[in-house]
Amino acid sequence: MKLMIIVLNKVEMLEALLETMTARGLRGATILNSTGMLRVLTQSEDLPLFGSLRYLIDSDDREDSKTIFVVLREEQVNLAKQTVRDIVGDLSKPNTAILFTLPIEDVEGVER
Repeated sequence: MKLMIIVLNKVEMLEALLETMTARGLRGATILNSTGMLRVLTQSEDLPLFGSLRYLIDSDDREDSKTIFVVLREEQVNLAKQTVRDIVGDLSKPNTAILFTLPIEDVEGVER
């Protein structure tokens, strides 16, 4: 089994992503609000160097991210990756999403 983690910067795509995942049999995701390190640093008054970055980076207009955790069977991983790409677009573009998987050694409470 794998744990897929998606940090979704295009939060306006969250509902469409979850609906498409469900339609494709990818269920059981958990969604958390999250904030990127750069956004926190650019809002800091104590760190003048990072605080000055807020004028160079258009981060004040960007919402926080959504971090999605989903446990997948090995055979679901490629479908899940393709689903994210289908909805979010090219992940190599900035401010879209970050996606990665981690191996799971043991799991309880999840339908296998």
